[in-house]
Amino acid sequence: MKAVVYHEYAPDDNYSKILNVEDLDDPKPKPDEVIFKLKTAALNYNDIWGMRGAPVPVKLPHVSGSDAAGDVVAVGEDVKRIKVGDRVVSHANMTCRVCQECTSGREFDCSSRTIWGFQTGPVWGAYAELIHLPEVNVTKIPEGVSYDDAAAASMTILTAWHMLVGRANITPGQTVLIMGGGSGVGSFGIQIAKLYNCDVIATASPDKLDQLTALGADYAVDHRKDDWHKEVRAISKEIAKKKGTLPGIDLSFDHIGQTHWNKQLTLLKYGATLVSCGATTGYDAHTDLRHIFFKGTNILGATQGTKAELEQGLFWMGRGKIKSVIDSVYSFEQAAEAHTKMLNGKGMFGKILLKPEGA
Repeated sequence: MKAVVYHEYAPDDNYSKILNVEDLDDPKPKPDEVIFKLKTAALNYNDIWGMRGAPVPVKLPHVSGSDAAGDVVAVGEDVKRIKVGDRVVSHANMTCRVCQECTSGREFDCSSRTIWGFQTGPVWGAYAELIHLPEVNVTKIPEGVSYDDAAAASMTILTAWHMLVGRANITPGQTVLIMGGGSGVGSFGIQIAKLYNCDVIATASPDKLDQLTALGADYAVDHRKDDWHKEVRAISKEIAKKKGTLPGIDLSFDHIGQTHWNKQLTLLKYGATLVSCGATTGYDAHTDLRHIFFKGTNILGATQGTKAELEQGLFWMGRGKIKSVIDSVYSFEQAAEAHTKMLNGKGMFGKILLKPEGA
């Protein structure tokens, strides 16, 4: 089979220097595994961390990719619920399934948790013509959801659903702030909040604001402005006046981190919640603690999610209530170009996909 492989790191982000399409042996299923033929894979920022060799040094040689969708072509003898011909998508959260955390429904807290395609290997990830995964790490794609949409959703809808529903207990009618709404996880955050009939204020760079409202956001704010938070506060006052409630944000959805952290805290109502899954602008955020203890603020962390949460998100995609936002599609041979675009982020809205020849 063909796969996108690298044998060394690129700390200078020169991906064309290390990424090559190579021939690898076709996988054979272990008793608990399924093998599916890749139709579509999707990029995530952890692919860049892997190629840099930091902050986590991945195993070499390496095949990246944590999101994959395709058709099952073989199953192991112990596989019970997946059969040849099923359309499936990966669930990249690999855990032991037997510890206290896993058996209590908190598999995202498993001490042996790894992210498939990022921390696994060598040469075990989504950018390959044939994928092998344990049965528990694949789920069926609902009717009406394409391979492209499923791959684009795999990790990001899981993360967004876990943040808003699993961790923050989103409630209908809340005023919700979605930071970085033009990203894959942000685009799903907007749609999940609207599914819950919330008033949604989303932020992005100025060239993406119209796309945020087209996706369902009630208001779109340029977070590149120094005083972006003042605009959000004014909007929250407008919303509160219509509702007859106090102004402010009930729930803030963050993955930006350092540069916008403290200003988010100033916008929260008393007893409000900020849920964070990342820090793309840096982790060393300034925090004015008065906005936490005095207002009784809930600060929640989130990473990945459960397979059940992935299936809940996919269910609503199958009902046409949530959709993937796809920025662009590249071939295996264009992998370096695709990752460079993701790194730069200029003009990017939604997910970048990668496909093998003939898919």
